[in-house]
Amino acid sequence: MAVLLGLVLGSARAELADRIPEVKASVVGVGTVTPTRQPSAELRGTGFVIGDGTLVLTNAHVLPGSLDEERREQLAVFAGEGKDGEVRRAREVATDPKHDLALLEMEGRSLPALPLGDSDRVREGDVYAFTGFPIGMVLGLHPVTHRGIVSAITPIATPLNRAQDLEPATVQRLDEPYEVFQLDATAYPGNSGSPLYHPEKGEVVGVVNRVFIKETKEAILEKPSGISYAVPIKYAMPLLRRGGVAE
Repeated sequence: MAVLLGLVLGSARAELADRIPEVKASVVGVGTVTPTRQPSAELRGTGFVIGDGTLVLTNAHVLPGSLDEERREQLAVFAGEGKDGEVRRAREVATDPKHDLALLEMEGRSLPALPLGDSDRVREGDVYAFTGFPIGMVLGLHPVTHRGIVSAITPIATPLNRAQDLEPATVQRLDEPYEVFQLDATAYPGNSGSPLYHPEKGEVVGVVNRVFIKETKEAILEKPSGISYAVPIKYAMPLLRRGGVAE
């Protein structure tokens, strides 16, 4: 039995190893560029290419609330890897604040697009992976891959200890909760917008969007909780239809 289990796990690792280079070619950084700022580029999160190869899906909270037009700040996508990376201007196509999703269009040639899977078929205990930029530009433009199981499929609304902790967005989620995937994999703020995908098929079933923080945001790198959340890809379909990606 132990030998059989070892063979299964070894096969799963091999499949993921074969899949990662393909996924990395479709994963981009999302942020802003300001010519007068040093450094000029700010990576705020992760995104991934879909559709015709010029569209990028990410989290709505990754986008800046506004752009500093006086300083010529622009929305940008960071494509490629390492020294081969390039900065591309981007524009916002559509957003879905309720599900924390946003669709962008980037300039330049198309990149390989990731296929979208059926998030309704995801089961608790299934193994998935996500690839992104966990701590922004600290590691350079080098996507990092994490793997874990879907430990729960649960409503996004979480109970709070104090009434004063109820912000308007939280109240809306309490009134209109929707299910998310809880993962036992460690993610960081820069992973927001990372694709959650099947290790063998490469099909995206979710978008990483939250990290459970045990103490403070400043301590998350030193003491990660190992609990992350992803929005099922089915909630992106209305947004993609608005962007002309899905029928």
